[in-house]
Amino acid sequence: MSDASADSASLAPEASFGDFFALLKPRVMTLVVFTALVGLLAAPNPVHPMIVFASLLFIAIGGGASGALNMWWDADIDAVMKRTQKRPIPAGKVTEGEALGFGLALSGLSTVMLGLASNWVAGSLLGFTIFFYVVIYTMWLKRWTPQNIVIGGAAGAFPPMIGWAVATGGISIESVLMFCLTFMWTPPHFWALALFMRKDYDHAGVPMLTVTHGRRSTRIHIFFYTVLLAFFALGAGVTSIGGPVYMVIAIVLNTMFVKGAWDILNRDEEMSEVDNFKVERYFFKLSLLYLFLHFGAILIEAILQRFGMCGW
Repeated sequence: MSDASADSASLAPEASFGDFFALLKPRVMTLVVFTALVGLLAAPNPVHPMIVFASLLFIAIGGGASGALNMWWDADIDAVMKRTQKRPIPAGKVTEGEALGFGLALSGLSTVMLGLASNWVAGSLLGFTIFFYVVIYTMWLKRWTPQNIVIGGAAGAFPPMIGWAVATGGISIESVLMFCLTFMWTPPHFWALALFMRKDYDHAGVPMLTVTHGRRSTRIHIFFYTVLLAFFALGAGVTSIGGPVYMVIAIVLNTMFVKGAWDILNRDEEMSEVDNFKVERYFFKLSLLYLFLHFGAILIEAILQRFGMCGW
């Protein structure tokens, strides 16, 4: 290393705790923990509070590890997209090597410790989730196919299955339906975002559906997946994780969601982009509420059923 390079490196600010915490994608990690908690509590087997706490901690760490490895691999993309330019690596706060080492260490720690704290079915599911998100989605699908977010959405759909496995040591139709709820929700959620953030993906060279097939095709896909999502959402309501509370919330939310997708599908091409983006932004914001309220309803049903107050 030259003297100039050495001086430059010595002047570079050291990464803070907050910088490394930002690598974990805390907002995404919050959703991971919440859906895993719902899956755990909705399961028929009671779990000791200490196992619940430890399991959620290691699931959170595993989710954060995925985020760190995603930021390591996508550092070049993040540097050119407006919404990601302030992430720790493109902002120069954390080096790519630090992010890689941090992510790998947390991946191994979380997988092994979850297996020890609960069972190896849950630990294996967490390890597979990290692998799927980092290797299958981030390294392969994201830059290769416009269906990246469809297949890659599986990574974000595994947490409730992991929570269920913590409690039961296995997989059931209920945990699969919770998986499907998130899996089918992911494409319309992200495609709505891509509709009004298309320029970012254009500049980054990411083959999102909006870039490769255009907005009309994207709107058709949003409507198609939204209708499919409604079937899975309502189907979950007639299993042991459902009940009257869940069904009322699911019927209202899916009616609103399908209506929002229909509005996007049929929006006037002659309208200004600003007016059109209002429709798409509304749908995107509704999608955030959609998933939270569905899993919140499953959680309410689980609590009520524990007290013998609800359920089918």
